[in-house]
Amino acid sequence: MAKTELDLNPVDFITIGTIGPKGKRIFHLQAGAQDRLISFLIEKEQAWALSDAIREFLDDLDERDSRATTVEMAAMDMDLREPIQPLFRVSQMGLAYDESDDKIILIAQEAVITAGEGEEEEPQEEPGVVRMWCSRRQMRALSLHALDMVEQGRPSPKQNGRITYYWT
Repeated sequence: MAKTELDLNPVDFITIGTIGPKGKRIFHLQAGAQDRLISFLIEKEQAWALSDAIREFLDDLDERDSRATTVEMAAMDMDLREPIQPLFRVSQMGLAYDESDDKIILIAQEAVITAGEGEEEEPQEEPGVVRMWCSRRQMRALSLHALDMVEQGRPSPKQNGRITYYWT
């Protein structure tokens, strides 16, 4: 199988959403540029970590540039778009900054399944990579929305006057 390598520069939208009932939700990262729609499978923990990483990244950029990146979430369309056909499962994500275009680049790398112990080793396949160039506003919205998606599946920590703690 050929290695996937795509650049969406710039994205028209980027979002994280879920499909399925609480406790069995499947998380998707999705972005679109012009007539191209790309979806990925991610883990709930990846959605949370991405939200946190984006927040810190933007806060550092804003501090450096003496500005504040804000977004009115009601004005953003953060719904997943159909068809949702994942290109691959994400193993790693990274953030970079293109200063000349003032864009944040989200890099998603494919999870490559390797042979298990005792199985015949096949030649190592290079993981696919997709780079998505996003505005600061889009990334702030993604950060806030991803955190909201993660928290929607959790029961309220306060039930019947007691504080309950949950770990995932």
